Formats: sequence, structure tokens, C-alpha cells
Amino acid sequence: MNLAENEIALPVRTFAPSAAREIPAWWHGAKRCIDVIVACVALLLTAPVLIAAALAIVAVSPGSPIFVQERVGKNGRRFRMYKLRTMVRGAHLLHEDVRHLSEVSGPVLKIRNDPRLHAVGAFLRRTSIDELPNFLNVLLGDMSVVGPRPPLPCEVERYCSGARRRLTVKPGVTCLWQISGRSRVSFDEWILLDARYVDEWTPWSDLAIIARTIPAVIRADGAC
Repeated sequence: MNLAENEIALPVRTFAPSAAREIPAWWHGAKRCIDVIVACVALLLTAPVLIAAALAIVAVSPGSPIFVQERVGKNGRRFRMYKLRTMVRGAHLLHEDVRHLSEVSGPVLKIRNDPRLHAVGAFLRRTSIDELPNFLNVLLGDMSVVGPRPPLPCEVERYCSGARRRLTVKPGVTCLWQISGRSRVSFDEWILLDARYVDEWTPWSDLAIIARTIPAVIRADGAC
């Protein structure tokens, strides 16, 4: 899908970092090493799944199986995020039209039985297969394996100052929200979990979150 169709003309903002915290320089190096290793392993192991999912998408819905969408990353920087397409073409144009169906509070939009999903979209979401191309963003340096999920520009526009703290670190493929019930967690709780991550992350906590993500995905815990 063409990125231009998804772009929202909003001003680029700079977000101030959270309260000063002494982070050893090697932690950042360790985090990047974890990112590259996990992303490479994940893409190699799931390549057959990605290919099968892409073919299934093409079979049930015309258009590219890869969905490219503008998201907001660290310090408000925009980047192109890659996912497997779970909705019919043009679904992004109906974003505000279906907002009243959202099953979570706050500016995010989460609908368990989203009417915009194509025939295999619900399965791809429930199993998190649609998010596997996010690992390409990890290799490109736009995302980390662990960090707050990257929001849409229109969601950031509705953020309070407290919510913007989640933009002071790289967004991630998985996070505390992902292993804590996902859509069963309110937006306020989600923001508190992200703030906790910003304040307390270490290379060891990242490894622990990665380890806990695998069973959470298998159980489809809180998937929407």
C-alpha cells in the first residue's frame, strides 16, 4: 500500500527526555546487540510463516500483502513501519469512522471484530503474525525489540504530556503492555507500564520481556 495514502500532515515535535537517569553507555550497545541478534533469528525462523501469510493475504484481498504506515518513534521522529496487511485496501481512510467501536480508552483504536479486517486478518492479529515485519524496522534502527509500541501521528496529537514520555525511548516490537494483557489493559494503565519501562529498563529486563512475550503470543493473551 502506498505510504502517501497513510500520511497525516502534522507538525514534527521534539519531546523532552524523562527525568535524568544514569544509564551506562554499554547498556545501549548491549540493547542494540540484542536487537540485531533477536531480529535476525526471528526473521530466519519465521520466514516460511511470513511467506505463507503473504500468499494467504493476496488470495483473499487484492493489493500488496505488506502494509507500510507512518508511525512516531523516539523523540517524535517519523518512520515507515512494516506490517502484514490485515485489512482491506483503503481501511486507513475509515479510521475515524470506526473510532466509536474502539474497545479501549484513550486515543488508541482497538476493535476485536474490526469490520475492516479481511478474511485472514483476525487470525494474523490474534497470532501476532502481522507484526513479524516489525523486525525489519529493528534492523533498520527505527525500532527496538523491546520498547513502547509505536503510535500513529493522529494518536500522538491527542497525547497528554505524561503519555509523551513513552516517546523518549525507541518504540518496540514487544513491551510490558504486550505481556500484561494487551487490549484488556486500559490506556491509562498502558501509559503507566510504558513509563515504568522508560524509568527501569536494563538489558536484563529486555531479555526477560522477550522471554515472557513468547508464551503470551502463543496464548494470544489479550489479542485484539
